[in-house]
Amino acid sequence: MTQQVFGDFSSRRLRRSRKHDFSRRLVRENTLTVDDLIYPVFVLPGFQRREAVASMPGIERLSIDLLLEEAAELVQLGVPLIALFPVVNASQKSLLAEEAYNPEGLAQEAVRELKKAFPELGVMTDVALDPFTVHGQDGILDDSGYVLNDVTTEVLVKQALSHAEAGADIVAPSDMMDGRIGAIRQALEEAGFINTQIMAYSAKYASNYYGPFRDAVGSAGNLKGGNKSTYQMDPANSDEALQEVALDIQEGADSVMVKPGMPYLDVVRRVKDQFGVPTFAYQVSGEYAMHMAAIQNGWLKERETVLESLMCFKRAGADGILTYFAKRVAGWLKEQN
Repeated sequence: MTQQVFGDFSSRRLRRSRKHDFSRRLVRENTLTVDDLIYPVFVLPGFQRREAVASMPGIERLSIDLLLEEAAELVQLGVPLIALFPVVNASQKSLLAEEAYNPEGLAQEAVRELKKAFPELGVMTDVALDPFTVHGQDGILDDSGYVLNDVTTEVLVKQALSHAEAGADIVAPSDMMDGRIGAIRQALEEAGFINTQIMAYSAKYASNYYGPFRDAVGSAGNLKGGNKSTYQMDPANSDEALQEVALDIQEGADSVMVKPGMPYLDVVRRVKDQFGVPTFAYQVSGEYAMHMAAIQNGWLKERETVLESLMCFKRAGADGILTYFAKRVAGWLKEQN
């Protein structure tokens, strides 16, 4: 049987639709809007405190009062969701991460103040223990240094509940413990938080792209060169990611996350094709730092390159992107419109 063709070269010139801006816009398969952006922020204790993150040019840790000023700009720009990452004092870190579920803790206080000032701004919290442990791991250790799954999950449940009680719209478990989504969903339901969403970091890889983030939250020094390979995923695997996503959906996740982002866009595509659920990706600190290094050296154009990188997330199937560029991108998009 002869394969059907659409025409020969002269009748089928694909460049025709690329010649003009109007036609490029008309046939564009994917678009990037402010509705696709989630802005991660680092929160400090204290008042009128602002600290630059050396490995992430342009990114700062902010005390809650200054975070509220930042949030006002995000609301004005139309960014739908902010993601909170607390930077606690060393004296508040422990082996059992008790500060993680302190109702008066830094993350909990930040949630309350944000929702009081800007009820229309979505607030997402990180459910993980590494900012609160003296060793920088995401869980409770046994005597050999192995992260205990079920004991850690019990603490994560307490942490998630404390965030929901403070008013978080979305809790985002990023720890990669088995079964924690089901445990958190059940606890939220039983406590009456039936509308608190769970964005599960379902395919979070044991990646080297997280270095600047660990500097930002102060866990790199505690980790002391250790790794998280016994619970985060092997970068060599993608079939396993589908299993992780399937389990988290079954356990009650409302949306799922792939992390890191650009080096793992194949995983984003597979997850979206397989499950069709709200799928997000994290353009992580290492990706941001690499972009900024090249931009500051004049090797890449900032706006054009960043917008292209985020469009690639959309093309791969991401419904939204956590990115440290979110505020800048929202401003650029507003200018374009």
